[in-house]
Amino acid sequence: MISKQAILDAFNFRHACKTFDPARKITDEDFSFILETGRLSPSSFGFEPWRFLVIQDMALREKLLTATWGAKGQFPSASHVIAILVRKDDMRPGSDYVEGFMRRIQKLPDEVVARKGTMYKQFHETDFDLREPRALFDWGCRQAYIALGNMMTAAALIGIDSCPIEGFNQAGAERVLAEAGLLEDGRFGLAVMAAFGYRINPQPLKTRQTLEAVVRRV
Repeated sequence: MISKQAILDAFNFRHACKTFDPARKITDEDFSFILETGRLSPSSFGFEPWRFLVIQDMALREKLLTATWGAKGQFPSASHVIAILVRKDDMRPGSDYVEGFMRRIQKLPDEVVARKGTMYKQFHETDFDLREPRALFDWGCRQAYIALGNMMTAAALIGIDSCPIEGFNQAGAERVLAEAGLLEDGRFGLAVMAAFGYRINPQPLKTRQTLEAVVRRV
C-alpha cells in the first residue's frame, strides 16, 4: 500500500495550476489511469450521474473560452481538458436510465429493484426534496465533484498537475457544448471542468487553515 506520507506529499504537490507546459503531454496510459479513478468514484445510490467529456479539440476549447473566464491560461496550454457532465431528468425515480441501471449495471433481482426504487423515490421526494429541476441537477453536480477530486488526487500521485475550473458562464458554456451535439438534446448539463498537464511555473505557496480551525469534535 502507498504510504501516508506519499499521499500527503501528493496533496501538497497539487495546486490549481494556471498555466501548463504546452510541450509536455500526458501519456494515454497515465490519462486512462486518471479517468479510471473517476469511473470508480462513489455516487449516491451508485447511479453514476456523470459523463467525462475529454476535450482535445483545440477549436472547441477556443469556443468554450468565450464563456469560460477562468481558463484563459489553462485551455490553450493543458495537455488534457475534461468537462464533467451530469444527467438531468434521467436521474428521476422510475426513469428508464435508473431502472435500467439497477438491472443491467448493478444486476439486482426484481425484488431488490422494487425495494431500492421505493427508497430512491422517498429520498427524492421527502429526504432531500429533489423534485425541482435545479435541485436535481445540483445534487448530481455534488457527486461530480467527488469524481473530480479523486481524479485530481490521482493525477497528483503520479506527478501530473491539474486545475478545477468552474469560472464559466453556465448557459454560455452549455450552449457551445450543445451546438457541438455533446449534451444529447438537454439530457446532460455541465457541472464542472478541469485541466490536466505539467506545470511550467513554480508552485505558489500553499495556504490553508490549521486542522484545529476546521475540525470540531463532539
